[in-house]
Amino acid sequence: MKLNTIKPSLLSGLITLALSVPFVTTTSAEETSAFNDAGNTAVRHNTVTIDGQDIFYREAGNADAPVLLLLHGFPTSSQQYRDLIPELADNYRVIAPDYPGFGRSSMPDPSEFEYSFAKYADLMDGFTDALDLTSYSMYLMDYGAPVGYRLALREPNAIEAMIIQNGNAYEEGLLGFWDVFRTYWNDASDENREPLRGFLNVGATEWQYTHGVPETHLNRVSPDAWMLDQAYLDRPGNQEIQLDLFYDYRTNVDLYPDFQEFFRTFQPPTLIVWGENDQIFPTEGATPYLRDLPDAELHLIDAGHFILESHGPEVAAAIRTFLSENLSN
Repeated sequence: MKLNTIKPSLLSGLITLALSVPFVTTTSAEETSAFNDAGNTAVRHNTVTIDGQDIFYREAGNADAPVLLLLHGFPTSSQQYRDLIPELADNYRVIAPDYPGFGRSSMPDPSEFEYSFAKYADLMDGFTDALDLTSYSMYLMDYGAPVGYRLALREPNAIEAMIIQNGNAYEEGLLGFWDVFRTYWNDASDENREPLRGFLNVGATEWQYTHGVPETHLNRVSPDAWMLDQAYLDRPGNQEIQLDLFYDYRTNVDLYPDFQEFFRTFQPPTLIVWGENDQIFPTEGATPYLRDLPDAELHLIDAGHFILESHGPEVAAAIRTFLSENLSN
């Protein structure tokens, strides 16, 4: 083996000289622009106070880009959109709030706050005003559908487009899963309330995420998602909040004819992406949208309730195509 024949004193001098030379890199204007543009897709976490309640929200994208408002479902929060937000933030201002009692927003005592979908719509109305969102598209999933549709009834001309994902607006979509809820709606006794607690344990939460997901995609579903949701559900007092909301859901069903009238009258561009194996909101609730929105684009996906967990990139691609065809950036 040949040894290094450089004398130690010379080697030391060369090292010292090398370390004394400043390390300089140059960045082109194009590279700087790309770096700054990439930073715009970073998700920012903020809180705004609306009607005395702290509303936590995630946001990414340029302030002057078209707005996409993401309204979450049960039992989750804006965390369900954690991956979708940066996927779309290069072209859109993407905003996802948490309702009170969910995620990082306030969780006031039910004796001091009305947990209802009407109240959530009030707060989301105030939220859009506070952020100066005069026009926007909506992604509506599960609870997000009736909250968003109530918002649309108030400000129909603000709605530029809708993306509907397993969010119901038709009686046809309330099948056998809802029987125990209908019993509670007809008689809000403790006897009918208590069985619904079974929907609030970790087994039920995991089931919502994994049921109906094809075997090929199960390893895409992060256990962290349902465990985080469960941690919020397990906060002292939160179960009673959720049971109150289960009862109030009946008021959304009463408004289904009004929601449908909004669809027929205003015909917002609509993309429907629906997990066809969902037992909570089955496909029987997806196809009736086409009666009132004949130009809507419907995709039935081999997935369950939370399709962003198992098919996030595919849904993001469909949204990109849909919005590019229906909105002007």
